[in-house]
Amino acid sequence: MSIQLFDKTSSDISKRVALNYSTSFSLGIRLLSKEYRWAVFAIYGFVRVADEIVDTFHNHDKRKLLEEFKHQTYAAIDAGISTNPVLHSFQLAVHNFGIGKDLIEPFFVSMALDLDKNTYDNDGYETYIYGSAEVVGLMCLRVFCNNNAEQYERLLPHARSLGAAFQKVNFLRDLKSDVDDRGRVYFPGVDFNAFSENDKNQIIADIKKDFSHAFEGIKKLPVGCRLGVYTAYIYYLKLLEKIQRSSAEEIAGSRIRIPNGQKLMLLAKSYVKERMMRAAL
Repeated sequence: MSIQLFDKTSSDISKRVALNYSTSFSLGIRLLSKEYRWAVFAIYGFVRVADEIVDTFHNHDKRKLLEEFKHQTYAAIDAGISTNPVLHSFQLAVHNFGIGKDLIEPFFVSMALDLDKNTYDNDGYETYIYGSAEVVGLMCLRVFCNNNAEQYERLLPHARSLGAAFQKVNFLRDLKSDVDDRGRVYFPGVDFNAFSENDKNQIIADIKKDFSHAFEGIKKLPVGCRLGVYTAYIYYLKLLEKIQRSSAEEIAGSRIRIPNGQKLMLLAKSYVKERMMRAAL
């Protein structure tokens, strides 16, 4: 037996976390080249555990658990090993692809905000989105650029836009459950009890700007990761379009979904469009 077996087992566990929690992201990740796939699964597993602590570990001391998880994360990175398989696979990705604490710390800041804050002003909203979503996109970008610093800096603004777009779509999709189950409204100045068509349209217009800017970066990604990222982009764009066709009342009253059959159709279309994109470059 060797440490390589524990490395592989840890990576497999992070992959299982992703497969159990998100069919959409898992589909996109599995379309990445093998050289990227394990590390993005590791990032997802790390992010998901922290998110579950603040969102679902009810009747437990969430603040203590989050602080312990944060301490264990940094200890794993410093030691280059962890007995927690999710953190072990994450620290492997951190060291292999140069994911710095400058990206990890803002993530923990945003997770801690979910323990206390229920509403946000504009500055707080931007801070939360940066730490909860944009830095996750930047972690993945570190993997995709594979220690190419110039490429990373060039694509960084686009990766931030994509992470922000995904998170804002999630906010709209989960508006009801965020309010009912967690007492949160992330959008500044929005009264859930009076959520209007104007509120919806303003939010969607902002998200479309993020998607447009993100797409310019997707076209410049390395070939081995472009299809996976593009598929996730198309899925969330279609979800936004479905939300746009729904009334404000429907959004506030139910969770908007894309059926699994339609997801497979989007995959096929994404494959064709990505090949066309590759030929045009």
